[in-house]
Amino acid sequence: MSRLPLLEVRDLVKAFASGRKSVRVVDGISFDIGVGETLGCVGESGCGKSTLGNTVLRLLEKDGGSVRWHGPESGRVRDVFGLRGAELRALRRELQVVFQEPYSALNPRFTVRELIGEAIEAHGLAQGDEVRQRVIALLERVGLSADHLERYPHEFSGGQRQRICIARALALEPRLLICDEPVSALDVSVQAQVVNLFAELKQQLGLAYLFISLDLAVVRHLSDRVMVLYLGEIVELADVDALFAQPRHPYTRALLAAVPVPHPSRRGERTLLLGELPSASDPPSGCRFRTRCAFAQERCSVEKPTLRQATAGHAVRCHFDL
Repeated sequence: MSRLPLLEVRDLVKAFASGRKSVRVVDGISFDIGVGETLGCVGESGCGKSTLGNTVLRLLEKDGGSVRWHGPESGRVRDVFGLRGAELRALRRELQVVFQEPYSALNPRFTVRELIGEAIEAHGLAQGDEVRQRVIALLERVGLSADHLERYPHEFSGGQRQRICIARALALEPRLLICDEPVSALDVSVQAQVVNLFAELKQQLGLAYLFISLDLAVVRHLSDRVMVLYLGEIVELADVDALFAQPRHPYTRALLAAVPVPHPSRRGERTLLLGELPSASDPPSGCRFRTRCAFAQERCSVEKPTLRQATAGHAVRCHFDL
């Protein structure tokens, strides 16, 4: 895996109006993704994972911070939110998305050929019969065939629809895919096939991923590094092996302890969280996790912890070395 920079996010903020309040769903998040790297993103529902992905894609406008795209070939660095017109259109080729729900992500009135070929034609990558040949090649790359070319989305299973969504995302030859829980809506028997497809595409095409998921097993299988979100903030960021072997934040430990162990004689120690997830519209003072943390002290209620380097390459947002 290359460590050349591809995406650089700094102090990103995305807020939504809630009555008279402004709720920061993404609150000062910073991270990088290298060429060919997979960065996993985990956390409870409501922690800001999907909003983060949509803001990086510029499907939502930011309220603070920056997102910068590095062109590995040209050496150019572009401010994603400063792009307009043709430059923004060109960026769309390099940065694509696979959504969680394949049923609603595909226009039911379009055939597979139209769903995938539309972007190829719109960006001038091919015309006429060459578009059809490109679509067939994309279908075969994701495990489908030319026989599916003129079918409509309702004629496919959930797993096949997600493969079509992946083929559509690959149509413009992107460098980075943002995958927003792309297997959570699929049957368990199909999930492993799609996860393995993502791994194969990474190896074959040199793709980078921001892989958002609630499934820690999937994240562990695919990721090079993992960041853990809680109430819009990164609480831990580390190489995948280090994070799973020695999690340093109590929230990360609780997430890992909640994963079922598939053997009756191997019971791990459960780490129970206190209370309920606080509201993002009124987060706790100081450390946002303190209301659920068994290690919380008075300092935690008045002093906000920073994301610090506990060890080389392992960052944690906690006052203490646990």
